[in-house]
Amino acid sequence: MKIEKFEDIQAWQKARQLITEVYKVTTENERFSKDFGLKEQIRRASVSIMSNIAEGFARQTNKEFSQFLHIALGSVAEVQSQLYVAQDLNYVSKEEFGRIYELSSEVARLVTGFIKYLQGAQR
Repeated sequence: MKIEKFEDIQAWQKARQLITEVYKVTTENERFSKDFGLKEQIRRASVSIMSNIAEGFARQTNKEFSQFLHIALGSVAEVQSQLYVAQDLNYVSKEEFGRIYELSSEVARLVTGFIKYLQGAQR
């Protein structure tokens, strides 16, 4: 399948799902929703993943796209790290943690695969 717009990118689609899950859990848990610092940080990090995939695609060179994908990977790690804080503070259940962490790991795998693909295409 040819990618004609950033919405076609599977990693972007999964990142969009991740954002929905992050917003859901940060809204539904009253204590999490009142922890403005952590809530906003994990939300920003999740949005950053999707945004960097889109921005990298718009740059129209594999090298720049790859750089933005690396930034997106950093944001995935940030979300995962913040999930541990949320779990330690009992803002998320073990099930919520596991579901969101696995989704973020899937996003990371897709982004990593795309980076490898782009690096191969640069040669």
